[in-house]
Amino acid sequence: MFDEIQFEKINRLPKYIFAEINDLKMAARRAGEDIIDFSMGNPDAPTPEPLVDKLCETARKPKTHGYSASKGIYKLRLAMSNWYKRKYSVSLDPDTEVVATMGSKEGYVHLVQAISNPGDVAIVPDPTYPIHSQAFVLAGANVEKMEVVFDEETFVVDEDRFLADVEAALDNSVPKAKFLVVNFPHNPTTATVTPEFYVRLVALAKEKRFYIISDIAYADITFDGYHTPSILAVEGAKDVAVESYTLSKSYNMAGWRVGFVCGNKKLIDALQSIKSWLDYGMFTPIQVAATVALDEFGDIPEEKIIPLYQKRRDVMIEAFGNAGWPLAKPRASMFIWGKLPEAAREMGSLEFSKQLLVKAGVAVSPGIGFGKYGDQYVRIALIENEKRIRQAARNIRKFLRELEAEKKKEAS
Repeated sequence: MFDEIQFEKINRLPKYIFAEINDLKMAARRAGEDIIDFSMGNPDAPTPEPLVDKLCETARKPKTHGYSASKGIYKLRLAMSNWYKRKYSVSLDPDTEVVATMGSKEGYVHLVQAISNPGDVAIVPDPTYPIHSQAFVLAGANVEKMEVVFDEETFVVDEDRFLADVEAALDNSVPKAKFLVVNFPHNPTTATVTPEFYVRLVALAKEKRFYIISDIAYADITFDGYHTPSILAVEGAKDVAVESYTLSKSYNMAGWRVGFVCGNKKLIDALQSIKSWLDYGMFTPIQVAATVALDEFGDIPEEKIIPLYQKRRDVMIEAFGNAGWPLAKPRASMFIWGKLPEAAREMGSLEFSKQLLVKAGVAVSPGIGFGKYGDQYVRIALIENEKRIRQAARNIRKFLRELEAEKKKEAS
């Protein structure tokens, strides 16, 4: 009789495409194979030692072991406000315009839960980090997709096209969309925008009356002179927008789960309210260490994190290019959005990723897992060292030569 009971919320979620790659990867490792893994955006370098030391020091104080504040301790929220002031000249009230969250993903999902009504519509660009759309599905809302169009050499977003597509999506959605999600530097494509883009977007949001949720998880990881803009730096942006940020990538603190949502007071109040029902916040020593990271070690991303990913990016582009897989150079994030090699275009990203794993021992994330417009690409995370990157390139060279030989044989 229990087979008749359905969990409709879970049934609305699509099949998790990355699970196929994960299963193959685990099976190969159990069989003793060496898999070079570029499939997950999980930093491989350790958290900087001063932050670990502060965590341990604080954790030894018994008074820090009780429940914390669901919206984050005041000093952490103040540190985030000061970060915005230093980086973007943006003033934020730490009490009413900042929430500390258990990673930006938790903050984003709970925000969507708090502000979405059943049947609401959110515009989410495609391809996208899956939770950006599925959070609305879980909240009983609907998603209107639009393609992210960018220059394939520079990864700069076609901003005129993007804004025109937002207007078209607003016209096409029933009821009219209430929310727009933006995420630049973009996951998975690494695409970037200019400050002027946000000026125009805020003006459009005020004219058409919708809220903007901006995710800048990769704000600190930029290369070649590019600097990530913040939507909150636009005059009047706090009337229509919130922005999420995380220490996961900037400070190699992915497992610590420290993020923030900042901006519009009405949306921040809704998030604070729902969190007060659902959690007691992060472990206090983690919050103290995160406060120290923001207040005292703001040079870590520029001095330690960016050089690491930039070197890996450059090595990968050179090595994979020499192996027969040309890749364009991103200006931001810890990923490369690689167009499928010519010999593999017909098979699509999922089949290519499976064959690359089985035949070359290299794991990547299939672009189709991020949306239908990602199917000619794979996302490659820069989470293996330079030696492993070069080994992967050698494996890929052999795989591509075998693939090209098979195609020639089939054509003859």
